[in-house]
Amino acid sequence: MDFSLDAAVEVLTRTPGTLKSMLDGLPSPWTSGKEGPDTWSPQDVVGHLIHGEETDWIPRAKIILTKGESQAFEPFDRFAQGRRFAGWSLERLLNRFGELRAEGVATLRGWHLTREQLALRGRHPELGQVTLSQLLASWVVHDLGHIAQVSRVMAKQYTAAVGPWKAYLPVLTR
Repeated sequence: MDFSLDAAVEVLTRTPGTLKSMLDGLPSPWTSGKEGPDTWSPQDVVGHLIHGEETDWIPRAKIILTKGESQAFEPFDRFAQGRRFAGWSLERLLNRFGELRAEGVATLRGWHLTREQLALRGRHPELGQVTLSQLLASWVVHDLGHIAQVSRVMAKQYTAAVGPWKAYLPVLTR
């Protein structure tokens, strides 16, 4: 599937609602459970997504649009949520993520990006040269990957409870 800004925005606008539907109001064992040591809970994932809204996707797109490859992106701290959002409730995280995503999508739509602009290049500190369309496609895939992660982490909370059905539930063995 080729990148389409309209199709990307359709996914990006749905992510906060998807996570809110999955997580809001659930007891803590569902939202704070992890797969093991040094892994993330669903609540950690929401914090990570907030940090990305604030420091990654739109800020990097702005760099591409205004400075191109002349300014490398700042490295993204993939683990900042542990420090930044300690003590935040899941409800507060979900609400903040929804607010920031709405702002980000409004900014993205407001740019009225052309094909030529989507082909503009920026410089990632590890990956090197990237295009704006690649950045935006990665934003979508990043969302979908974390939605899958949240589902997987939640499913694994019942690994022992399913008994022998574990053999038929591959989400529990990934």
